[in-house]
Amino acid sequence: MALILTFLGKSGSARTKVAIAAAKKLVSQGKRVLLAGSAEPALQILLGVPIGSDPQEIAANLHVVQFQTSVLLERNWEDVKKLEAQYLKTPILKEVYGQELSVLPGMDSALVLNAIREYYESGKYDAIIYDGNGDTSTLRMFGMPEFLSWYVRRFRQLFVNSDLGKAISESPLIQPLISTFFNINWTSDNFAQPTNQVNNFLDKGRAALADPRQVAAFLVTSNDPVEIASVRYLWGSAQQVGLTVGGIILVSNNTDIHISEQFTPLHVSVVPDVKTEDWQALVDVLPNFVEQAVQAPKPIEINIQEHKVSLFLPGFDKKQVKLTQYGPEVTIEAGDQRRNIFLPPALSGRPVTGAKFQNNYLIISF
Repeated sequence: MALILTFLGKSGSARTKVAIAAAKKLVSQGKRVLLAGSAEPALQILLGVPIGSDPQEIAANLHVVQFQTSVLLERNWEDVKKLEAQYLKTPILKEVYGQELSVLPGMDSALVLNAIREYYESGKYDAIIYDGNGDTSTLRMFGMPEFLSWYVRRFRQLFVNSDLGKAISESPLIQPLISTFFNINWTSDNFAQPTNQVNNFLDKGRAALADPRQVAAFLVTSNDPVEIASVRYLWGSAQQVGLTVGGIILVSNNTDIHISEQFTPLHVSVVPDVKTEDWQALVDVLPNFVEQAVQAPKPIEINIQEHKVSLFLPGFDKKQVKLTQYGPEVTIEAGDQRRNIFLPPALSGRPVTGAKFQNNYLIISF
């Protein structure tokens, strides 16, 4: 079971330095590490080596790769065409080539997350460190399995219950027509086969995200009040996507600075702002990432016996948190993130009977 680790914060250079040092620390522990960055040049400048779109070994057990979205899109396009051919008797995408596709907004996050998943499942690495933007776009990327699974289960059921869905399911005329175009038989549940495959895929992602031994983030900040406020906001936003924040890394050469009270109960590790040739000074003071992540508060805890759900939402006050129950699930809004809570059968369908926000927790009763 590999560890996927990322860092959040406004200071891009500091985050990248911490990511490099974290990779070196894990390598020193005997782990096989993949350090992955975006197409921007910061990572290769700090490493002092060119980085390509395929993993390359720059030291024993340390590989680096650059996520170039256009390359990822081209490589994944062939998989899309294979999937189309699986379900459509006369594919229409075979004349479109990956080399001519342009990247649309949102594609980059999906492609990068899929690339991380593929490297994770390859079994070649014990740890994957992703040096991304470190902002809300990174959080939305990690939250994709959670968000997409809601869309699939919500709109699938709506379609099945709709007049159109019933007509497709029950009409003796429409079924033969569908069969002439598609390779699968859509009967009682019009999208059972493809949606079950999607759900299995997304469930694996959700399960990994919920386990801090598999996926975790750490906040990186200086002692600047603006940066501190920003990472506190990212801390709360990370909880909304189900991403565990394991601790704080304060980059400062002044060891007398104390910001612990603003991030209770997380541990704050003070690390020096090093030069690129002095990585060991940074490596020596980095925390045990897994140990801290496991001890950190979970984004969500469900108590079936007491009919309660507790969400840890630091960085927000009561006025910034909103709870609604329009559909079969409960929707929580905090900051610029919205989360639909997938409840266990014992609580699913129950109305909310009470909610309170205290000590950074939103506690919902059913």
